[in-house]
Amino acid sequence: MNINVTVPDGKSGDWEVSTYSVTEKDIELHNIRCMFSAGMGNRLMVPGTYKKLTRNGYLVMSNTVAEVDDHIDFIHNAKGDVLINGLGLGVCIFGIVEANKTKKEKVTSITVIEISSDVINLVSPSILELDCAIEVIQADAFEFKPPKGKRYGAVWHDIFDDICTDNLPEMTKLKRKYGKLTEWQGCWCEDLCRFHR
Repeated sequence: MNINVTVPDGKSGDWEVSTYSVTEKDIELHNIRCMFSAGMGNRLMVPGTYKKLTRNGYLVMSNTVAEVDDHIDFIHNAKGDVLINGLGLGVCIFGIVEANKTKKEKVTSITVIEISSDVINLVSPSILELDCAIEVIQADAFEFKPPKGKRYGAVWHDIFDDICTDNLPEMTKLKRKYGKLTEWQGCWCEDLCRFHR
């Protein structure tokens, strides 16, 4: 699945959104490594022009095919009111709005919890223009308290910069915190982290 991210290039504090191109030559070695690395076969790159979100020059998120594939389960399971911990480039939000055009069980609202005001400054103007009720709240996912009695059709946790087994304790903590508030929840690359544990 290809998700078009319409966030303009820009910089706020340590964070930057920029457009970049990936050529066949750029990805040759990466794809060979993925094919021979256990559990990494679905992280193949495809040539094209993409958006990326970096912090101090370090890549945190992109809308490459490999990264979009990481979010597909959530996008397909999202229905009703959804909660997303971590705004990033807004890939999930753009994906949900696009998928909503053909889904039977539609998403009616999206609440995003994002700790960084700089990420909110860069990304939220573009997502707030989309055809969906979207609310962005600056808060820590571990501290945020949903309204009393609130339930979500799906909750997605994507607050992690890297695919790393060190994320597993935080994933478990988030899933416990939000588990009683939703029918479905998941964490970015949790299966891959568990595979490599």
